[in-house]
Formats: sequence, C-alpha cells, structure tokens
Amino acid sequence: MKAVTLTGGRLELADLPTPRPGPGQLLVQVRRCGICGSDLHARRHADELADVLDVCGYPRYLRSGQRVVLGHEIYGEVVERGPATTGRLRPGTAVVAVPLVRRDGQVDGIGLSEHAPGGYAEHVVVQESLTMPVPNGLAPDLAALTEPLAVAWHAVNRGEVTRKDVAVVLGCGPVGLAVIAVLKARGVALVVASDYSAARRALAQRCGADVVVDPATGSPWDAIGGHGFVTDMPAEYTAGIDAMEGLARLPVPWWAAWRVLDKVGATSPKRPVVFECVGVPGMIDGVLAAAPLHARIVVVGVCMGADAFRPALAVNKELDVRFVVGYTPLEFRDTLHALAAGRLAVSHVVTGHVGLAGVADAFTALSDPEVHAKILIDPGR
Repeated sequence: MKAVTLTGGRLELADLPTPRPGPGQLLVQVRRCGICGSDLHARRHADELADVLDVCGYPRYLRSGQRVVLGHEIYGEVVERGPATTGRLRPGTAVVAVPLVRRDGQVDGIGLSEHAPGGYAEHVVVQESLTMPVPNGLAPDLAALTEPLAVAWHAVNRGEVTRKDVAVVLGCGPVGLAVIAVLKARGVALVVASDYSAARRALAQRCGADVVVDPATGSPWDAIGGHGFVTDMPAEYTAGIDAMEGLARLPVPWWAAWRVLDKVGATSPKRPVVFECVGVPGMIDGVLAAAPLHARIVVVGVCMGADAFRPALAVNKELDVRFVVGYTPLEFRDTLHALAAGRLAVSHVVTGHVGLAGVADAFTALSDPEVHAKILIDPGR
C-alpha cells in the first residue's frame, strides 16, 4: 500500500506492506484522515513528547529516529475482519474509530507509535470494539472530524459548563473552533472567542461564537464584563463585609442564615469557564493573571517543552485549573451522533484536501492560520 512515513522530521511517500488485522481487529480502507496539531508537533518535537509520555508510563510514543505512519483522525470502510471478531461490522461499512489498538497485551495510539501505523495510508488496522458505524449517511469530511471534536466534547464536559455559563475560548485553531461548536451545541448562551487571525475569527463566528475579539486591539475579558464576575480582591472583601453587615440585621444567627444561603447556592461566586486552546509558553500565566476571581480554566492547548506560571495568582484568586486529554468511548460516540444529527456547525472548518503525495506541502500550508484550519488527507486522490 501507499503510505506517508515520518522519519527525522521528513515526510516521505513510501510503499509499505498492507497490514493484517489480528484478533479482535479490522482492516479499514482509509477514505479520510485529518492532519492534527499533534501530528505537526510530532514532526518537530517527537522526542520531547516521548520523554513526557515515558514519565506517564508509556514508553512507546514515536521518536524522531523511528519510521512512523502518522494519522489518528480516521474515517474509512471495513475491508477485512481479523480472527475472533464479532462480525457486527461487515465489509463495506463506513466507520470511525477511537485510535487505540492492542497487540499482545500492549495498547498503542494509532498514528502515534511505530507499533501502530496510522491513517496517512491507504489502509489501517483498528480495534473492532472501538470502531463505530457512521450513521445517517454522514458525509466523509464530517465523519473524519469525529475524533478532534470528541476532544472538544470531553473538554466541555470537564469544564462542567451549563447553559447559563459564560464561556471564553482563547485560540481559534481547530481545537478552539471545535470547542466553540460543542459549546453552542450544548446551548451555552454566551461564547466569547479570541484569536489574532482574522480568518480564524471569521471561522469562530461560523462555528457559533457570539463575540469575537482580536487581542491585538481588544480584550476578551472586557467582553465578559457586566456579568457579575469579581475582578479584584478588594471588591470581594468589600462584598463579604457588606454581606456580614446585612446578615447581622436578621433575627437569626448570621451563621444559620449563611448555611441556608450555602444550600441554595446563593453564596457561590459567579465565574466564567475559560478554555485555553493556544498552547504556547506564557499562556497559562497570562490567563491566571487576567481571568476573574474563581474562574474555571480548562487547558486544552498543548505547550511544547517547559513553561512557567505563578501559582500565587491561582491561589489568591482561587482559580480552578483543569488539564484535559482525549475522551471516553461514550464521548466519542456522542460526538459522532451529534455530527450526524447536524448539531455541530463545523462543515466550514475543513479548508483543504490533499492526496498522500501532498501531505508534506499540507504541513507547510498549515503554518499559516490565514489560509487553513483543517486539511484532510484523501488517499484516493
């Protein structure tokens, strides 16, 4: 089969043996495979990422000296079933798959390890139990977005966002755009998006963002003013004194009244939910400094290498900082069906297609945010 390999930062078109599905596995003919930001990172920062994953207990992440087939955002058709499969997915079935595969008891990330070749190829092996049929005749380009949108679906779940919350999305690359689309699909009333790129701000609006901000000329924090968020410590202390003076006038002990107010949620501070989708050094510290007190911050962007932030900012503002990765199989399934139901406004996020021979050029093109957001590989082109 034809495939694109990555070795030492070089992307090359190659002829490789067609893989064979093992027990519980399927061979899928790839119809679309998205180029993910993590693929771009892997090209330049494979060894840094591998060192981090080694600390996390996974020593088989790709390294720069290895020959790897990237690609984990996969849509295709079943062409062969391995032994010990259930038979629920017949050849010809259009599918997407959670990109994990197990061989000899070892689980690897498809397209992120030399032990699990990915979707930058004509064929890929996937795990049957993690493979799902595409419903409602969902278009290939949209089905191929299931995996990256599942990342956003999980991030929004981790943010525990409600319809009444104010959400701020910093960075409108593919991840930020996906987060915006999921937030609006969940009915969040106010989503503020921020990006330096005019093209990506336009895409954010099409994904449903209610307010878009160019941080070169404005501030997303100004855009969420007027919602009752506390922005400085003296204001919070003043409110506390005012509350105590008011409770002292009641005919019951102030602490009894406070406990009642606690139970009904009246003492819970108002706070926005912030999604950091940029992933460059300094972003986390900048968010800690600028966000209102008690904000919930969900870090979705992956910063390469070391970064530094001031914990005292988060402590004194009592910020809730959460880091996210991946998704559950249920979140993956729910994302797929939300796409099939037309609930996610993301069709415009796909800005280009290439065949396998065009992958290297696509990596270069993706460095310009004014030109592309998501490029899909179609091995049949």
